[in-house]
Amino acid sequence: MKDQIDQSQTRLSLAQLPTPLERLERLSDALGLEIWMKRDDLTGFAMGGNKVRKLEYLMLEAIRARADTVLTSGALQSNHARQTAAAAARLGLSSVLVLAEAVQGRTATYASGGNLVLDRLVGSDIRRVPHGEDPAAVIETTVRELEAKGRKVFVIPVGGSNVTGALGYRQAAQELDAQLVSAGVEATQIVMASGSGGTQAGLVLGTATPVLGVSVSSSEQELSDKVRGIVAEAVDTHGFTEALDRKITVDDGFVGAGYGQPTEAMHEAVTMVARLEGIFLDPVYSGKAMAGLVSLARDGALRGPVVFLHTGGSPALFAYDDAF
Repeated sequence: MKDQIDQSQTRLSLAQLPTPLERLERLSDALGLEIWMKRDDLTGFAMGGNKVRKLEYLMLEAIRARADTVLTSGALQSNHARQTAAAAARLGLSSVLVLAEAVQGRTATYASGGNLVLDRLVGSDIRRVPHGEDPAAVIETTVRELEAKGRKVFVIPVGGSNVTGALGYRQAAQELDAQLVSAGVEATQIVMASGSGGTQAGLVLGTATPVLGVSVSSSEQELSDKVRGIVAEAVDTHGFTEALDRKITVDDGFVGAGYGQPTEAMHEAVTMVARLEGIFLDPVYSGKAMAGLVSLARDGALRGPVVFLHTGGSPALFAYDDAF
């Protein structure tokens, strides 16, 4: 596939798009709020999820850089790492995953199952970073090691969250807008999980519909700054001036004890959506974002119709065997 790239391409074709937009009838009735779901858990590549939209742009950059190896990083159960490794396999590239043991107190299944099974299955070189050590230092050392062996390494940031990756969600926002028009729905808000900020930044770049990022790790200020930085750089480099005045909104009230740590609200939200709609959220991202939506709906803080972006991540459910 990498030998078939032409210079006119702006992205690769890895995902099965467009993903569905569907009304969640029973959840809407339960919460008294009209809720639609954008099903990016159904992107169709490497068990689905949002990161493949970013990788369509990022992996094209890697190929044009004549890389033979892609390296990215994240936590042990990183969904981004899983899809990056699979994309590398599809394109005939090697992959190296620098994965931090950042989530403490989890089970043996967390340490070896879930996404890690899939990472191993596609043949990725996994470098674990013990808790308390600096992943950035490991990345730097690993790149030097590989380059000394003659490898050409392309480094993709955590979550694929830079301007190039955000282009994937600018395109997704435009896709969603077209679906909403077709359905005759005027959404008042998009609610989504936000971690490294690239998905939220892409949505802000692509649609005028307000976007609420429910943080899964960072403080409101820290995450807002990340998203704002990506948006500002995209405006500078690509001229998306229509995004300049769009508000960056983050709610950090549903993180709990930390990234990847289960909460009662997440457990309730994941269970509720599974039992009302037969849809599986994940415990790290979409579960906490849905916990935010449920809480805000019950408080009367949301006005429908609301779109919930399902970013995928269901393989991580199998790493949280003790939480469900």
